[in-house]
Amino acid sequence: MSAPDARKSGTFKIGGDLEVVRLGFGAMRITGKGVWGDPPDHGKAIATLKRTRELGIDLIDTADSYGPFVSENLIHEALYPYNNIVIATKGGLTRHGPDIWKPVGNPDYLRQCVLMSLRRLGVERIDLWQLHRVGPDCPAEKQFEAIAKMQQEGLIRHVGLSEVDVPTIQKAEKFFKVTTTQNRFNLVDRKSEDVLDYCEKNGIGFIPWAPLAAGDLAKPGTDLDKIAKDKNADPGQIALAWLLKRSPVMLPIPGTGSPEHLEDNVRAAGISLSDDEMKTLDQQGREAWRKSQG
Repeated sequence: MSAPDARKSGTFKIGGDLEVVRLGFGAMRITGKGVWGDPPDHGKAIATLKRTRELGIDLIDTADSYGPFVSENLIHEALYPYNNIVIATKGGLTRHGPDIWKPVGNPDYLRQCVLMSLRRLGVERIDLWQLHRVGPDCPAEKQFEAIAKMQQEGLIRHVGLSEVDVPTIQKAEKFFKVTTTQNRFNLVDRKSEDVLDYCEKNGIGFIPWAPLAAGDLAKPGTDLDKIAKDKNADPGQIALAWLLKRSPVMLPIPGTGSPEHLEDNVRAAGISLSDDEMKTLDQQGREAWRKSQG
């Protein structure tokens, strides 16, 4: 088996001018349990981050709420100066304990999110800043207006949105160019299929979170299991390979706190799926999604 290399996944230009390797890294799991506090093994978290660079990854996705603040601080410790690595971060969620996330869209709060992320990451401009959720506390237009102002000030290069539908993207586009959308999407979760189609038609990067999920499709004896064994891979690697082939705008960011698991994920970039294999996985994934919806 050849050495893992994320660059085998190809590239995508965020906003048409910021080129990244399509298989990135999600930096949520380098924090403590419940995405709260420091990681149980600080050295392992740093080693994982440093390994991303060696494996050809140049898109690291994080958020101020991971920890909170812990993930951004670790990224700065491990990878600064970034030297052509794109650090994408998010803001708009507040934390009140492990696994507790509450969105706030107050423009003053969003500005604080951006300014503090700049400080923690040690940069003067964030290459890709994403609104983690549209907050329910004020009109979406007020939030978009505040983001547009920060982009005009040069604090943000490109803007993305997370967990949004197509009408919300279109609403935001009246204020700024939406360059990425980060929604939950995988073999067995298709609720954002229409968002992916919209992104593909409009050259918007689609960042699927929870990309490894395969549910019952990963059980022994399934077609996914057979394809994985046929390619000397595991079901998670096949799920990632399926995402990469599903659309040229797809930017998967599997996360882990282990250098070894990171290498396993990156091996997916070198797996080639046939059209028949894609069709089989797609059909079974859709069927699993329909069943989960009752």
